[in-house]
Amino acid sequence: MASVGRVLTSSLSDLKKEFLRLLDTDEEFRYAVAGYLGYSEILNELKALREEQRRIWESIEKLWNEVRALREEQNKLWEEIKNLRENQEKLWQEVRALREDTKTLWEEVRTLREGQETLSEGQEKLWEEVRTLKDGQERLWRYMKAGFAELRATLGATFEDYARAFLEVMLEEMGYPGARVTRGYLLRDREVVEVDMLCENPLVVGEATSRIQSIEDAEREVEKLTERVRLAEEKYGRKPVLAVLAVGSAPPEVLDRLKSLAEKNGFKLVVGRLYEES
Repeated sequence: MASVGRVLTSSLSDLKKEFLRLLDTDEEFRYAVAGYLGYSEILNELKALREEQRRIWESIEKLWNEVRALREEQNKLWEEIKNLRENQEKLWQEVRALREDTKTLWEEVRTLREGQETLSEGQEKLWEEVRTLKDGQERLWRYMKAGFAELRATLGATFEDYARAFLEVMLEEMGYPGARVTRGYLLRDREVVEVDMLCENPLVVGEATSRIQSIEDAEREVEKLTERVRLAEEKYGRKPVLAVLAVGSAPPEVLDRLKSLAEKNGFKLVVGRLYEES
């Protein structure tokens, strides 16, 4: 009996070893045992999870490759932006030189006007001075027009840029040297409203449009400027010293309506290809 027990014990030990070996080496046997024990569904889910994890890691690797490519493109873009800024600075240096030349011409205009005030001779001499003044003004406008034509070709300047530069010259003659006119922004019920021409000191508000073709358009432009003047008064707590509506061109009947509306609202109206003041 003892020998039979030893044989059975030895056989059970061998059977256990063979069972464990089959679990390690035979996947089909392993799944059969798992199914018998009720684990087959869990193993299938684990297998599916491992496959999904593998796909996720592959997607993450692809995303990182795309991120690296985007960073390289970003570095290239920053280099281009740096070059553009350097070119822009050179162009603004030319603009400042142009403004200095314009300032010199306005000094000539002021000199001519002072001479006009001191005239005491006859009617003919007075008209000669007036013609001289007009010639100086026309030369100034031709110079400004040529300068801004060149600026427009190189910098892409718009009619609004032209109007801002003209307004700065006008403010300088009014006794505000160094006044800067830029595009500005005001708030209307948490909505940002753009202003074509804005100067904080002195407070100046203006709108610019290259062409107005109808009386309806003229009325809308005046309403637009009226609203921006109101918003500026609310923001800065004071009235503008000047509200300007700059118009490149308009038909005669529209221009008449603009003159009437500008006078009614106390606006400065500037019109014409050479900015002849209306």
